[in-house]
Amino acid sequence: MANKKKEVYHVKPFNENKKNIIAALIDEYDIETASDIQEALKDLLGGTIKSMMEAEMDDHLGYESYERSNNDNYRNGTKKKKVRGNYGEFEIDVPQDRQSTFEPQIVKKRQKDISDIDSKIISMYARGLTTRQISEQIEEIYGFECSEGFISDVTDKILQEITDWQNRPLDDIYPIMFIDAVHFSVREDHIIKKLAAYVILGITLDGRKDVISLQIGENESAKYWLGVLNDLKNRGVKDVMIICADGLTGIKEAIQAAFPVTEYQRCIVHQIRNTLKYVPYKDKKAFATDLKTIYLAPNEEQGRDNLARVTEKWSDKYPNAMKSWEQNWDVLSPIFKFSSDVRKVIYTTNAIESLNSTYKKLNRQRSVFPSDTALLKSLYLSTLQATKKWNQPLRNWAKVYGEFSIMYEGRLPI
Repeated sequence: MANKKKEVYHVKPFNENKKNIIAALIDEYDIETASDIQEALKDLLGGTIKSMMEAEMDDHLGYESYERSNNDNYRNGTKKKKVRGNYGEFEIDVPQDRQSTFEPQIVKKRQKDISDIDSKIISMYARGLTTRQISEQIEEIYGFECSEGFISDVTDKILQEITDWQNRPLDDIYPIMFIDAVHFSVREDHIIKKLAAYVILGITLDGRKDVISLQIGENESAKYWLGVLNDLKNRGVKDVMIICADGLTGIKEAIQAAFPVTEYQRCIVHQIRNTLKYVPYKDKKAFATDLKTIYLAPNEEQGRDNLARVTEKWSDKYPNAMKSWEQNWDVLSPIFKFSSDVRKVIYTTNAIESLNSTYKKLNRQRSVFPSDTALLKSLYLSTLQATKKWNQPLRNWAKVYGEFSIMYEGRLPI
């Protein structure tokens, strides 16, 4: 869904009545500055709310304040209440009734905020700001204090929403799934430890991206990944053509157990990055160019021959660099059956890298998260922000789907 631009309010033409009202306001409140206008608006808002509450009380009791009634319940003065609005913090007079049965609707009981402050807090949290930073910004912008506890309470409102989202039904078929991990520092029992956020991105039958799983991970293992994949099955997934992931511990075995006919494609981009870690800067460019001859080869046989040549060329200088290519060839080679356009969709990580860049911004904003729950809230809100822009299918999706329909005959709807 595309982001909507905030609508700009256009001041309506003045008429004589408006001019008289404004003149009266300037005279009544002795307005000279923009700050004076804010104070006047607070007073007017408070008075308007009081009048509306009085009307609500009339309706509740069944008679107006100047009328007589035999009703056992009657007005019992007012009670002052502090509320926060777009113009800052101010007091309102809330009407009371003898039997305490009055439930105002314009400003409900226990409601302290009549602005859209909750949505602003959620938005700032999504950008990775800490509760302290949000508290400071709210005070600076609106002129009232929001405790860190209050901000946590506001963001906690989305926990049930997250649970519902994590358990929502999924499509029965995904042609491609990408699995990736981003690591964060989280404080637990006064100790800072690294936790992984595992995201699974599904490509739907119409070529659109959909984040289908987001979890704060345990230690990687076949057992862990089998649990994750079985969760997808329990939510409705019946078949996946290709799962593309880095060399996550146990992922290959888990895929074989959960989806026996699904192909596991080792992520080529991660494979290249891991290889170049062994190569100093002076040789990186030449080495990367040679690696292209492997994964861009026209077929698997040529790719295997090029792998042997690249290994022979560099093994004396960097003996460990190419070992993982040989060891993982069975999960690096599925892409060779496809055309170059389709390969790019599978082995490039563009589909998920844009999402990861959003998550990495959180790392830049917050060096340490106070809990795994705080991390999950931030990740979920960031995911919602990122996916708003996902309104188009992947490039060349018709061609990708056509090739998949032939390669995986009978498994995709025509």
